[in-house]
Amino acid sequence: MGNQVIDESPLIESHSSYVVKRTGNAWSAVAHIITALIGAGVLSLSWSVAQLGWIAGPLVLILFAITTLVQSSLLCDCYRFPDPEYGTIRTSSYIAAVKLYLGETKQKVAGVMAYVDLFGTAAAYVITTATSTKAILKSYCHHMGGHKAPCNYGHTLYMMLFGFVQIFMSFIPDLHNLAWVSVVAAIMSFAYSSIGLGLGIAQVIENGTIKGSIAGVPASNIADKIWLIFQALGDIAFAYPYSIILLEIQDTLKSPPPENQTMKKASMISIFITTFFYLCCGCFGYAAFGDATPGNLLTGFGFYEPYWLIDFANACIILHLVGGYQIYSQPIYSLFDRWCSRTFSDSEFYTLKLPLLPESHPTTHNANYEQCSSSQQGKKEKTGRRELT
Repeated sequence: MGNQVIDESPLIESHSSYVVKRTGNAWSAVAHIITALIGAGVLSLSWSVAQLGWIAGPLVLILFAITTLVQSSLLCDCYRFPDPEYGTIRTSSYIAAVKLYLGETKQKVAGVMAYVDLFGTAAAYVITTATSTKAILKSYCHHMGGHKAPCNYGHTLYMMLFGFVQIFMSFIPDLHNLAWVSVVAAIMSFAYSSIGLGLGIAQVIENGTIKGSIAGVPASNIADKIWLIFQALGDIAFAYPYSIILLEIQDTLKSPPPENQTMKKASMISIFITTFFYLCCGCFGYAAFGDATPGNLLTGFGFYEPYWLIDFANACIILHLVGGYQIYSQPIYSLFDRWCSRTFSDSEFYTLKLPLLPESHPTTHNANYEQCSSSQQGKKEKTGRRELT
């Protein structure tokens, strides 16, 4: 008894000196980008193509793809400053890049718009998840009771369940530990996009003809047609850009090779794959239904059978959105963490470990900020790197 050693180490370990390890590569970046890009909106692109017609629809999709590729290529070079490959200052978020290159005033303006966009996207993911859950129940209901059966379900319960899942998913520390989630989400996006594409092709074969027209869906007057065209353009524009989280993804990449080169490669691969699926789903959906193209091929009940395949595709959408929600929410968590770091600078941060999830380090998001703060206080090292977040 007298020789017994008492372990007085804390039950929760402190990680105030936690250092981010960047281990990402081109393929992990591709997974993150595809998770962010290919959402359930890919299934509504057939409606957008239907409003624009057979010429303008595909051309607009290609135009936005080229625009996104140029935009991402330019933004990749903003990650390091002053040199895009060997600069000593990292800008690991879009807002930090705006502050460094354009000044603090424009950073505030851009910050408001950026975080409104992130909040809006996250809210849209919650609603889409509930819609897909309803679609699974309605598909089975229509299968059992016929296409005219009154199958009505609410949204609230399914949105709450999705939020409950996200509470646990939010304990994943950052994008550095989110690669496996993005891989699963990317696989799910390929699955339901391929199912939508396959069902569209099968419908075209069954019809024996390609529906649609050069001018697109007719409207009762010019004003309505213009409104529908702008709606279609908005849907396509929303389906492409990911600049708001590009630098967060680039901040997960290891070096060498230089991060901007790896990110440009990943962006090109991702946009090529995304555009291929967008064109196929959009064009074959329009070819299958013509002017009657639904707003969503899987939840708008353009297809009723095989019901089990529709249900599986909607389940893939739900799993994808679980990961996609995290991709767009991580910058918001990072913002809150940095605020806590500034407001409670003397407080100690601790590790919280949940089963089956990576170890959560509250200071992960703060590491770059703290390095920047210390460098601004005169603790600069000539050979060291300081980072902005």
